Amino acid sequence: MAVAEAVAVASTANTDDSGHESITPDSQRSVTPAENAERTCDEECEASTITLHLHLPGGEQLELRVNPAEMAQELQQVLLERESTCHRTCFSLQFEGKPIDGFTELRNVENLKDKSVIKVVEEQYSLRDVRIHLRHVRDLCRSLDTTDGAIGRECASLSYISSLNTCEDKVVGDKPNDILPPAYLLPESQERPLAALFAPPLKESQPVVRNISVSSFNPPPGPRKMRGDVLYLTVDTVEGRRYHVTATNRGFYVNASTNDQFKPTPHSQFKGTYHSLVELLAFVSSTFKKTFPELMKLRMERHAFDRMPTPYQTYGWSVRSQDNNEDFLRAEDYTHPHKTGLEDIVPGQIRDWNEEIQTTHELPRQTCHERVIRERAIFKIHTDFVAAAVKGAQQVVDGNVVPINPGDDSRTHMYIWNNIFFSLGFDVKDHYKELGGDAAAHVATSNDLQGVRAYTALDSSKLFTLGMVIVDYKGYRVTAQSIIPGILEREQEQSVVYGSIDFGKTIIGNDEYNELLQDAAEHLRIEPHVVKSGKDDGKEVKLYSSFETKGIIGNDRRHYVLDLLRTFPPDVNFLESAEVTEISRTNGYPRKFPHKLAALRHELVDAFIENRYLLYIKIAATLVNKMKGDLGLGAKVDDAEATAVERMPGEDIVSKIKSKLDAVGLSAEDVAKMDPEAVAKVVGENKVAGETDQEASEAMKKILAEAAKAVGSIRKDDFEIRFNPDCYCDTWTRRR
Repeated sequence: MAVAEAVAVASTANTDDSGHESITPDSQRSVTPAENAERTCDEECEASTITLHLHLPGGEQLELRVNPAEMAQELQQVLLERESTCHRTCFSLQFEGKPIDGFTELRNVENLKDKSVIKVVEEQYSLRDVRIHLRHVRDLCRSLDTTDGAIGRECASLSYISSLNTCEDKVVGDKPNDILPPAYLLPESQERPLAALFAPPLKESQPVVRNISVSSFNPPPGPRKMRGDVLYLTVDTVEGRRYHVTATNRGFYVNASTNDQFKPTPHSQFKGTYHSLVELLAFVSSTFKKTFPELMKLRMERHAFDRMPTPYQTYGWSVRSQDNNEDFLRAEDYTHPHKTGLEDIVPGQIRDWNEEIQTTHELPRQTCHERVIRERAIFKIHTDFVAAAVKGAQQVVDGNVVPINPGDDSRTHMYIWNNIFFSLGFDVKDHYKELGGDAAAHVATSNDLQGVRAYTALDSSKLFTLGMVIVDYKGYRVTAQSIIPGILEREQEQSVVYGSIDFGKTIIGNDEYNELLQDAAEHLRIEPHVVKSGKDDGKEVKLYSSFETKGIIGNDRRHYVLDLLRTFPPDVNFLESAEVTEISRTNGYPRKFPHKLAALRHELVDAFIENRYLLYIKIAATLVNKMKGDLGLGAKVDDAEATAVERMPGEDIVSKIKSKLDAVGLSAEDVAKMDPEAVAKVVGENKVAGETDQEASEAMKKILAEAAKAVGSIRKDDFEIRFNPDCYCDTWTRRR
């Protein structure tokens, strides 16, 4: 089973730092810029709904209330979900005799207003349309089948909603056993069956059709193409009969062919052409005519979330065994290694993943509407890229892709499939020999992905990262990356303009990259550091990242950063040569580990800095209170004493501290309750006393210096904590 890691973004609203909902009224709460932008976005996106009348083929009418900001394709999706129209795929929406583009917003359609009439017009089929229609009918006939969700396919997933709703409908009886938990959850139970983790199977429905496949009489000969034949199908019904169907530009009809003889003319017994294959099957099969509406009714009774495909594919680590039923389309999709999964949507085209990823990144984001479009495009392209990378990684491991360096050892093979670069997680050049070999190479890809996530989250308009996916499949770790334009046309020495290309032996600096990475280093708490270039000139190079990070300017003139495996500081508790605290030594640290690339998580780094910042505030505020007591200004900093404190030259520092208190949710009253003895052990028992303004100002500066020193700040006058990502790296240590 393939497991893919990808970037995920979550947001919360109206909650405090503890994760609990705030009880303070919105009118009294302080609003952060992010919350203010979100509220503004909601107000901008809110619009009055309008009513539209849809005239369907056959005379049926449908009334819908829609938002003018929605796209026309949303109306098409409604028709695909509706029970009576779900089997129609080849149609267009027309208003005043003109077709409406699916990607056009309804408010941009000329003369469209409330209570306007939109006609649903049946269109002629092309080969692409027939294949899309065939796949859609197959999906409808398998609406209650959980096979795709069990094995992770077609964006299907296992759902527990139906079983939960069923449990809620049950009435608990009066017997004690009705409220007791299952036996396997009781303490005396010796086994924990996995079957209890699975959702109970859905209500079984009678099959509507045995199989729909493409006939071996394809492709249509020239004379038949001139008559409009597009594709020949074979349908096996539940009654045990086989029908040969011709798909034409106008629809579907049963031809007179047999298994041994090709007769494309219409069948004498089953005359008539139907625009939908479902309508034709209902005509030739009485069982289909009876069971298909029942199946659609069961499909509509399922919860919307239960039948809705997931935005991205999810995989289960344990599933029930599934019956292997006959399915021609599934067999075709998963036995052709050259298929990318997009042939029916964009036939004959290969997507430029890197260009799509970077283009969506550069979309405008000033207004709410632009931000919504941008986020939607980013999510879409990353979801498609992950799906393509997973499929490609499976083909690579299964040996269905030819490597670009077939003459080298199999561990060093690299692949390009569907414009994606694939490599295996092995130590191919002994780069990680001293760091743990293959174990280090395996974890280096995970660290690299975490670095890509961190730099991508910065959302810099001038700094770009590659699309990256890690796939674990059949015991192999495969790294998939988008391709930088021009990277395959030149040597690596000519491409890299920042960082090291020989694992730290020589390091290149670049003023352009230093300027771009300076802001990123500040947000990621990376300490700028100077190293020797390693060249004969003996020059020093200033880095705003790890020396492993490479900067490459592509042919598209974009500035890319890659190899971000040392973005976060190492975990010294798993470095045998590292010095740790007495408490760590008592607990058995540092411990031996298979590799030396153990790194701290981004969340832990942020939590540590937040903790140190709070400690810095407490220490500084406590010493301020001490100084104020010695100067006769009281032990608390509040509004009642503001007039007396305003005459102090050092009050600008006190105001600075108060603003920091507000930033972390502390008040002057909270500071007054702090125990000075708790921080006295850190900063000492130095009293601050002064009788003149100059002495008071110097005392304030000393307070900040003492607080900064106590928490380990790299600045002497303010709080700032950064980490050197290259510390404990032997290559960098030897040349620092």
